[in-house]
Amino acid sequence: MSAGEERHGVALTNLDQPLFDGADASKRDLVDYLDAMADRILPDLRDRPLSVLRVRPGQEPFMQKNVPKYTPDWVRTMRVWAESSRREVSYALCDDRRTLLWFANQRAVEYHPALVPAADAHRPTRLVLDLDPPEGEPFALVVRAAHLVRRALADDGLTGAVKTSGAKGVHVFVPIEAAPVEDVAAATRALAARAERIDPALATTAFIREDRAGKVFLDSTRAGGATVVAAYSPRIRPGVPVSFPLGWEDLDNVTPADFTLRTAPGLLGDGDPWAARLPGPQALPADLVEEGHTIPIARVQAMHEGKRRARARRT
Repeated sequence: MSAGEERHGVALTNLDQPLFDGADASKRDLVDYLDAMADRILPDLRDRPLSVLRVRPGQEPFMQKNVPKYTPDWVRTMRVWAESSRREVSYALCDDRRTLLWFANQRAVEYHPALVPAADAHRPTRLVLDLDPPEGEPFALVVRAAHLVRRALADDGLTGAVKTSGAKGVHVFVPIEAAPVEDVAAATRALAARAERIDPALATTAFIREDRAGKVFLDSTRAGGATVVAAYSPRIRPGVPVSFPLGWEDLDNVTPADFTLRTAPGLLGDGDPWAARLPGPQALPADLVEEGHTIPIARVQAMHEGKRRARARRT
C-alpha cells in the first residue's frame, strides 16, 4: 500500500516509515494531518514564497528555499533575488491541497511562509514579534511578556492575534496594510522596545543571548524577507507539536505541548480559530515607524558589539 497510494493526484511513498527520531509518528501521520488541515493551513501559505523544513531518514533536518529540479510543473513558483547569497531563488507557492500533499510526500514537516506576498516582495503585509523564554523557564513567563506586547499594540490603536510557535514561545501576529520593508522593520523594533519599557524586568530586546539576564527575548528581527512558521504547521520536535492559535484569554491555561499533530484536529472540531481571530489589515501608525527608525537594527548592532567585545578581550 505504501508504494502505490495516491491522493489528489499525488503519488505517496513510504508512508509507514517513522517521520523522524522522537516523533512517535509516521510519514502517513504527517500526510493525514496536512490533508485534514489543508483548508486551515493553506490560507496562511497561499500566494507567499514558501520555505520548508524537511527531514530525510538518517539525516539532519534542512531548510529548503529553492525548489528541487524534480518539482512538478504544476507547482507554482516565483523567483526572488536573495541579496545575502547574491542569486535568484525559486520559491514554491503552496496554493492548493495537491501542492501541500506533494510537500508532505517530500517529508516537509515545517511550513514557513514569507511576510511578503508574491505580488510585491518589497512590501510586507504581516508584522510579527517572536517571543522566546529563557532556557529552563516556564511558558507562563512568555505569556506575561505576550500581554506586554498586546498592551503596547493597544496603546497605538493596533490589535494582534497570538499563537504558540510550536516550540517554546509564542508569535504575536499583526496583519498590516502593505508598507515598505524598512518601515515595517522599524515598526517591529519600536513595538518590541515599547513592550520592553512596560516591564524591563520581564522582557528584553537584547539580541546577544548573554545580555538577556534571564528575561523573555522580544525578537523584532522577523521583518522584510524573513519567514514565520504558519499557523497549524507541525514542528520537527519530539511529539511533533504544532503552531496553534489561541485567544488572549486562553494563554494562561495551556502549554505548547498541548497541541500536537495528533491532538490539534480534535481540538478544532469544524472551526478555524486563526481565521476567526485575525484582525483585518491595519495601517502602521506613523509614530511607531518614526520611533523605530531611531532604533539600531538588532543584528547589525550585535555584530558591531561582538567585534568590540572581541577587541576588548584581546587587549
